Amino acid sequence: MIRKITILLLGLMLFIPVKGLAASAPNILIDMHYLVVSPAEDGSTNLMNMVDYTNKSAEEYKGDGQNEAVLTVTLPEGAKDLNFLDNKIAFKQVDKGFITTTSIPGNQTMVLPYSFRMPKGKEINLISDYPVQMLQILVPEGRGSIEITGAQSTNQGLFKFDDQNYWGYSIENLKAGQSFKLGYNKDVQPKADSATQTQAAGGTAKNTSVTHTAPAFHNPGHLRMWAQSPLHRFNPHIFLIILGAIVIAGISYYAYFRRKARFESERLGADKEEKAFKLLMSKQKAILDKIIELEETFGDGKLTEEEYHAKLDAYKQHLVQVKLNLRNFVE
Repeated sequence: MIRKITILLLGLMLFIPVKGLAASAPNILIDMHYLVVSPAEDGSTNLMNMVDYTNKSAEEYKGDGQNEAVLTVTLPEGAKDLNFLDNKIAFKQVDKGFITTTSIPGNQTMVLPYSFRMPKGKEINLISDYPVQMLQILVPEGRGSIEITGAQSTNQGLFKFDDQNYWGYSIENLKAGQSFKLGYNKDVQPKADSATQTQAAGGTAKNTSVTHTAPAFHNPGHLRMWAQSPLHRFNPHIFLIILGAIVIAGISYYAYFRRKARFESERLGADKEEKAFKLLMSKQKAILDKIIELEETFGDGKLTEEEYHAKLDAYKQHLVQVKLNLRNFVE
């Protein structure tokens, strides 16, 4: 079950909405926070998180400079078994949660996946350390229900992923420092016809008829293939951009080297032809010199007429062959 939830969180990264950042917000903003709540075998509650921290400044964010912390994450009182799911981001556990020490490049997003457990019967008090545009809370169907107090929430109904249905709840525009309570009961299931849950801060949840459906998701098979691939730790959107750049660069390099090879081949071919032409010209000159020399030898009486004609015929045949070869370069 935990593996499926991890795949779900990785898959959800494929459709993280892109929204503008408010000018009044601090440099660090959480675009999207996915939280999957499910029961553990010992009765405790598993909370798996996938959080997108965006640095909206053009400068690299290294924290407030007061200590080594870049990001500070506050966990509910009583949280245990913290599990950090990305070994490329350095983190340290502290009294009230954990901190990260890996800086965030300017105008970029760091995806922070982690999980922890809450003891059975322990109240879950969550706090947003940074402004949050959207918090999506997911509960596997048949694994209980949640009640949110202290923040306005919407029940998005059921959606299916990898043969498992999930109830989806959303909270928008949480402020930095805002806290709310998450009541989870694994033995009480949401009503089948409930789809909208609207609640004012500190109020009581009310279920009404279906007025909002869950958003359309990517093909579960595609999400599962991505999550099970060696590249599942990469942000899919960034990966596609990089892949596109590599493909374009590959095509460009292929075209460049293909063209270069063609030019080189043509140059080598031209050099070869030039050498062959020069060789034929040299042969032709040599044969003509031999014929002139033969004429002089015969004129001096050093050859008989029979010998003269035999050699002359041989030279002429050789000269005809050379001339035929030379004609190929002209035609």
